[in-house]
Formats: sequence, C-alpha cells, structure tokens
Amino acid sequence: HFITVSSPQEITVIDPAGNTYYYWLAVITVPVMYNWTLIIARACFEELQTDYLMLWFLLDFVCDLTYIADMIFRTRTGYLEQGLLVKDEQKLRERYMHSVQFKLDLASMVPTDVLYLALGTRYPEIRLNKLFRFNRMLEFFQRTETRTNYPNALRISNLVMYIVIIIHWNACLYYSVSKAIGFGADRFVYPDPADPEFGRLVRKYAYSMYWSTLTLTTIGETPPPVENSEYLFVVTDFLVGVLIFATIVGNVGSMITNMNAARANFQSRIDAIKQYMTFRKVTKDLEKRVIKWFDFLWTNKKAVDEREVLKYLPDKLRAEIAINVHLDTLKKVRIFADCEAGLLVELVLKLQPQVYSPGDYICKKGDIGREMYIIKEGKLAVVADDGIKQFVVLSDGSYFGEISILAIKGSRAGNRRTANIRSIGYSDLFCLSKDDLMEALTEYPDAKALLEEKGRQILMKDGLLDLEVAAQGPDPKEMEEKVERMTSTLDALQTRYARLLAEHEATHGKLKHRVTRLEKKLVPPQEEYCIPYDNIHL
Repeated sequence: HFITVSSPQEITVIDPAGNTYYYWLAVITVPVMYNWTLIIARACFEELQTDYLMLWFLLDFVCDLTYIADMIFRTRTGYLEQGLLVKDEQKLRERYMHSVQFKLDLASMVPTDVLYLALGTRYPEIRLNKLFRFNRMLEFFQRTETRTNYPNALRISNLVMYIVIIIHWNACLYYSVSKAIGFGADRFVYPDPADPEFGRLVRKYAYSMYWSTLTLTTIGETPPPVENSEYLFVVTDFLVGVLIFATIVGNVGSMITNMNAARANFQSRIDAIKQYMTFRKVTKDLEKRVIKWFDFLWTNKKAVDEREVLKYLPDKLRAEIAINVHLDTLKKVRIFADCEAGLLVELVLKLQPQVYSPGDYICKKGDIGREMYIIKEGKLAVVADDGIKQFVVLSDGSYFGEISILAIKGSRAGNRRTANIRSIGYSDLFCLSKDDLMEALTEYPDAKALLEEKGRQILMKDGLLDLEVAAQGPDPKEMEEKVERMTSTLDALQTRYARLLAEHEATHGKLKHRVTRLEKKLVPPQEEYCIPYDNIHL
C-alpha cells in the first residue's frame, strides 16, 4: 500500500523585499493619510462635513475597500524561513492572524459607519478607528528612505509633514474648545462666526492654524487664556510645543551633521596636512599644489576611499562590485587579457586608485618598478630627462610598468623603469603593486607561467630580452633567496612548535597534579554488606 502525502498548497506570494510590495505600500499610504488629516477636520468644522457629505461617503467607501484589500494582501505576503520565501497559504494566513497587526487591522475594519443611522451624519469622529493603519504609512516612508539616493531630504520632508499634522490636529482641537466654551466669549476663543469676516470656513481654519502654529512653536504671542479650562488647554499645548521644538532641533541638527559628515571628515584631513606643512616649513609652491590636489578630489567626487566604504560588505558582494567597476579596465592590459576569471577577480580587489596633479612624475627612468599603472582618466606624457620634451602621450585605457613587476629573467631593463612618465593634467590611475600580484599568483601557478611567457614575448618583440640569459634557467641568487626564505619560515615554525610543546607539557603537569590531589581527598569505599539469601522475602 502506498500512502499519498499531499504537499502544502502554494500560492502566488508577494516578496516583502520586492517592488510589488513597495508599490502597494504607496497605495495604502494614501487612504491612511486621508483619514489622519480629514476625519478630525470634518469632526471639528461642521461645514466641512455637511457641505461635501456625498463626497466624503464616496471617499470613505473607497478607503474601506482599500483597507480590506490590504488585509488580503497581507495574507499573501511571504516571509523568510531558513532563508527561503514561504509559499504555503495556510502558514501565511496563520502567521498574519496571530500577529498584533491583524488585531489592529481588524479593529480598523469595525463598521462604525452604521452609527450614522443612530447619531446622524454630523459625527464623522465615529471613524477614528481607521487611524490604526498608521504603521503602513511609516513602513512606506522607511522603505523609501532605504531606496532613495537623497535620504536626508526625505527625512526633512517627513519631519515637516509630521509637524504640520500635529499643528493641524491642534488647530481642530482649538476650534472645538472654542465652540464648547462659546465663540467670542472672551479674547482667547475663536471670534463669533456671526461676524461675516470670521464666518467663512477658510477663515475659521486659517485662524485656527495660525493660533496653533504660534502656540506650538512658541515664537509668537497669542491672547492669554481666561477660564481654567483655557489655561489647562494652553499648558498642554505649551508642553507639546516644547517637545516639538526639541524634536525639530534634534532631528534637523542630526540631519545636517549627517549631510556634512563626509565634508567634515575630508576637511579634517586637509587641516591636519596644512598644520604639518606649516610645522615643517614646506614651501608655498608645494603647499598650493597639495591644496589644489585636495580641491580636485572633492570637486570631482574622488575623495571616497573605496576600501573603507566597501569593507562592511561580504567578500562576494565586494568582489562583484569591484568586478562591475574595474574588470573592463583590467582586461585592457595585454598580459591579463586571457587570464582565468579567478585570477582577474583577485587582481580587481587589489587595484588601488591614485590621483596625480599636473606636472607630477608617476615614475622616472632608473627607478625600481614595484607597481604597474592603468590610466582610467587623464593624459600622461613620456618625457625626456629635462621634463619638457614629449615623446608619446598616453590616454584613457593605456597602461605601463606591467613587465617590470614580473621580473622576467633576461630582461635588459631588469626591474628598472625605462622612461620618465609625467602627468599633463589631473590623472586618475589604477595601481597594482608587485607584492599584490605575486600574492595572487601563488594560488595560480599556471597563470603565473602564462603571464611570464607573455611578458617574454613582449620583450622579444621590443628587442629587450637577452635570450642567452633567459635560457640559463633560474638565477642561483634567486634560488638562494628562496632557500633562505624557506629556512627562515621553517625556523619560525620550529619556534612555534617548541612553544606549543612547552605549553602542552606544562598543562599536562598541572592536570596530573590536580588529579593526584583529588585522589588523596577521596574516602576509601566501605565494605559491602551482604544480606543472607534466606532473609530475603519475595
């Protein structure tokens, strides 16, 4: 007999990290904002409710339908379990129904509109339960802040929006308090609407917003309260205003600090170098060149340290970004054109950007070649010893110094530079050091042999390879250096082994001593007491 096991029913699931989920948050934010701003206004300003009654009924109906659709949408929103998106309909439904958010959503869908039949249409505050969806709007703003390239501008906009909503609610409450006390009863409350100047709806709202803004921001004088209830209301408003002012100052201050953090960090580096140059009495001409170099970095957005920015990413993501940005540039170098992908990835991660000012020498004839360069942007000139006469101009995509870092046997130039190369303007280069290349090649011996062979072919083509020396095999000096390095490494390993052995013996001796002390403290076992078989009753 075979037992058939039914698999969990899978449905179309919305990924909470996808675009569909984000766009739906934008949709549900509209009715949430509508309810948070207009329910209180319709409840306090009666003309607003009665004059546009059919419009409000239509909009309320659309909002309620959107709220219902949002609950259905939540039952189709997946979540991660062991790194995989759950697509089981029953699990998704149970997870949502056991959450606190389901209770809030359910409370927001209580059909309080039926109370219109008993109380009349002049009480829209019966729909205040619709405000429980506020967290959906907050979620939308949080995800937008993550996605946008201008998070500080969005934070400031959100802060202003929250302040305006608080002022709006306070204005509505002020008008309601004035109505409860009596319009025009004293100088604190709203003037008598019988006056045509203060009877229009627009003037009522504008006057209330003006009073609320002055009170909460504490930047203007308003008529003082007269009755005790008015005093209580004003004191509460002042306390709320103090909190708002503290929030504004704190948030705006932190936003400005974050916006200027990069500039402040960059400026601190400039100031430190200025102080150093002043202390060491560097010439004014050199000091101006240094300052201009810094100014070029900031103006052209080249002041970012790539390694510092990307260090928080895992190795794989960091490698993918480096490949996306630099791999095409590295492939332009002839000796790396046919290398395997793994080696290119290793080398891409080791490229270091460097910027040179006009007139700077990248290398001079006779210098020891410890790195190679790839021109990303700018122009370099191969110049004579006088630094003026130009032989060749190198531009974007050109490279030099790749042969010297390989130290190919038989090269007539050795590992020395054969030309003077000078930057004409500001030049953006990639630098690959010899140590980084050799470190990468240790894991790719075949690639190393391929690179050396390509280097020999290039030297032979340019007539810079001594075939007799190249055919002699490895240099005895190089072999001797390798043996010395291996000997020093072996000595270091022996030292570490001796240290570990000593630590092991010491630990073993301590453990043996502790066991001996424990054995001495143990009481000898007593003799067993035997019960005669005849005395045992079953």
